[in-house]
Amino acid sequence: MDSMGVFVWLILVITIISRSHADRNVYPSAGVLFVHVLEREYFKGEFPPYPKPGDTSNDPITFNTNLKGYPDRPGWLRYIQRTPHSDGVLYGSPTAEHVGKPTIIEITAYNRRTFETARHNLVINIMGTEEFPLPYQAEFYIKNMNVEEMLASEVLGDFLGAVKNVWQPERLNAINITSALDRGGRVPLPINNLKEGVYVMVGADVPFSSCLREVETPQNQLRCSQEMEPVITCDKKFRMQFHIDWCKISLVDITKVVPVHNSRPDPGTGVLPDIGEYNPPSESLKSRDYFADFLVTLAVPCAVALVLFVILGYSMCCRREGVEKRNMQTPDIQLVHHSSIQKSTKELRSMSKHREISWPLSTLPVFNPVSGEVVPPIHPDSYESTSMPLMQTQTNLQNQIQIPQQQPSGKWYS
Repeated sequence: MDSMGVFVWLILVITIISRSHADRNVYPSAGVLFVHVLEREYFKGEFPPYPKPGDTSNDPITFNTNLKGYPDRPGWLRYIQRTPHSDGVLYGSPTAEHVGKPTIIEITAYNRRTFETARHNLVINIMGTEEFPLPYQAEFYIKNMNVEEMLASEVLGDFLGAVKNVWQPERLNAINITSALDRGGRVPLPINNLKEGVYVMVGADVPFSSCLREVETPQNQLRCSQEMEPVITCDKKFRMQFHIDWCKISLVDITKVVPVHNSRPDPGTGVLPDIGEYNPPSESLKSRDYFADFLVTLAVPCAVALVLFVILGYSMCCRREGVEKRNMQTPDIQLVHHSSIQKSTKELRSMSKHREISWPLSTLPVFNPVSGEVVPPIHPDSYESTSMPLMQTQTNLQNQIQIPQQQPSGKWYS
């Protein structure tokens, strides 16, 4: 590499380092909306170019913002970036207590293609003015806007122009912008181009107009309680571009708000009072007898359980009446009756086994007309007739005699 190439390379490195460490100063006013756009184009020169010409703008770049020396941003400052291919936005509304205190925000850009980073500082010098905060403040809820859309200068200017036509103040400024998601709103469904909604607080130096006061009428309050849209005469001036939920509008006159001061206790000198010499506990511990604890914890419950087991066993096993005691307590005439009933029952059961019945025709002896032999019945004499079926199937016949078939000569053969 020649000397000219080395010189150009050093110049390029020095330029990148100086750009990555350069501080940008901004001067917002207390009580006025502050918006700072983190442009991706500003950081693209600090990353190596894309191999294909013309595709440099497609590098996905994300930003990380934090207060210098701390992991997060100040409480009044918010940050939003929808996609790695869109610009990031820092926005918020500083208060009077931040006046005169420079706030250094570290901005780190990450190139998701090359995994390289670039960093620079944003110094926020908050200025104080006598005109702010403006005494009359109104907060509008716009349903058809996202916060990054509302932060665009042209959109915010159109909204402030519509408010000025309705309010007619001499001085009008946006005080703060808050996403509905930061107020407990829910993420909308990705259909019908639904938006999450945004709250915009506006301040003016004159009292609220009659159009804005229409929200406080009893008729409109009743309609809002019934989830119906109130009747506002100046709504048509916003409806062309902004859909305002008039039931969520807030009108505040800070001149009539009673300030609440929290009384803080005196922090003191931070030195502990003198309470004498410190006496630590002794190293030797006194012995303790745990026998009484053992009796209360284990021995007493076991003894009670044993006594209950003995009582239950005596009641179940040793207090049974038995047959003899039962017979002794039963009158003799009742025992005689019971005995006679048992004997009669047994006798009837024994007689039922030997009773004579008319046998079905299928069970009578069969006479062979050729041989003259009598086939005995299919059941023995000891067969219990009470369980014999009335009809017998051919498959159940054990002693079935086959009848010889007639031969052509006309003679019978056994």
